[in-house]
Amino acid sequence: MELNEVLISQAIIEEYSKELRNATELDVAVVGGGPSGLIAAYYLAKAGKKVALFERKLSIGGGMWGGGMMFNKAVVQEEAKQILEEQNIEVTPYAKDKNYFIVDCVEMASGLCFNAKKAGAMIFNLVSCEDVMMRKNVITGIVINWSPVEMAKLHIDPITIGAKVTIDATGHPCEVVRVVEKKMGVKLNTSTGAMLGEKPMWAEVGEKLIVENTKEVYPGLWVTGMAVNAVFGGPRMGPIFGGMLLSGKKVAELVLKRL
Repeated sequence: MELNEVLISQAIIEEYSKELRNATELDVAVVGGGPSGLIAAYYLAKAGKKVALFERKLSIGGGMWGGGMMFNKAVVQEEAKQILEEQNIEVTPYAKDKNYFIVDCVEMASGLCFNAKKAGAMIFNLVSCEDVMMRKNVITGIVINWSPVEMAKLHIDPITIGAKVTIDATGHPCEVVRVVEKKMGVKLNTSTGAMLGEKPMWAEVGEKLIVENTKEVYPGLWVTGMAVNAVFGGPRMGPIFGGMLLSGKKVAELVLKRL
């Protein structure tokens, strides 16, 4: 077989453009490709919804790859391990306490990404969400641009993705909610009507609140994962990932009921 460089380029451009065109009208737009975003995308796509996930970095997986301080192992608790087992990701009991389960970060990150894609979620990396689209006080989509455009601070207009539901899974920065609060000056579904900010490390409380506060924070906009604690004032948890997995599953279940 003789390879044709032009044909290779045409294939890439045509197929990517076809998928991006298909993603301009969605049931759910997930912003952020960490554990909670991937889990949410997996369950939503598995249920037959049209879902696309947008991640600003080159790699999908968020903070999973590095584990704790670059030791690429993470911990999950009993309540969350079945989510990983469902996706054929190995978890093993920790010898000193069988209530803690160890998971290899490389296997978890790559496995969640693989399974979300195979479930039917469209995944776009190197894409940043810089704004939202709103109609009558409801978030109706996101505004995206290439991450290198954002990084280089180039004055290039973005494009818009319509979505019945938007999920902020951007982690600590809670970027989508931050845009809504700053640009729209609206009251959020928090105790004060504003973002409360992430608190210092307290794994036990953080793991509980991240699931408890997974909810719609403004009409059409939901939060999951570490973005939850940043919005609702919960503490950070460090390299225990059970709460983020459970939060991703919960937001998917809540969104499915709404849709």
